[in-house]
Amino acid sequence: MIALGNDHTGLEMKRWVIEVLDELGLAYEDLGTNEAASCDYPVAGERVARAVAQGRCELGIAICGTGIGIGLAANKVQGIRCAMVSEPYSAMMARRHNDANMISIGARVLGEETAKMIVRTFLTGSFEGGRHQRRVDQIGDIERREHGQ
Repeated sequence: MIALGNDHTGLEMKRWVIEVLDELGLAYEDLGTNEAASCDYPVAGERVARAVAQGRCELGIAICGTGIGIGLAANKVQGIRCAMVSEPYSAMMARRHNDANMISIGARVLGEETAKMIVRTFLTGSFEGGRHQRRVDQIGDIERREHGQ
């Protein structure tokens, strides 16, 4: 299951993402808005991040105007490694080397085909482990220290 969330700027892009999810045969939980009225991206970012952190969803995709704000909000949730990406190579490397469990993308900065390539690349990629696991563990250590654990 993929967690999907967006603010008002991401309505059209969410439809594109859903097309890719359907194409790949992946179920999703829509945690974003379906209204054009202005809403706050941190709310959607946290919803997606919590669904992933709690294990309800394996991966998450969050959409706001730039992908930055919603990604920053998501990364405040313990256990989330959300990569803010704007091209497929970073989406691929986020999965391979950083074991990213979320991406955030920008509705105001990406066209349809680029967005779809990013989502496909992220969802079909996998973590390589090995030497990269040590670094992912170090990120987790920083997070645990920050949370007093």
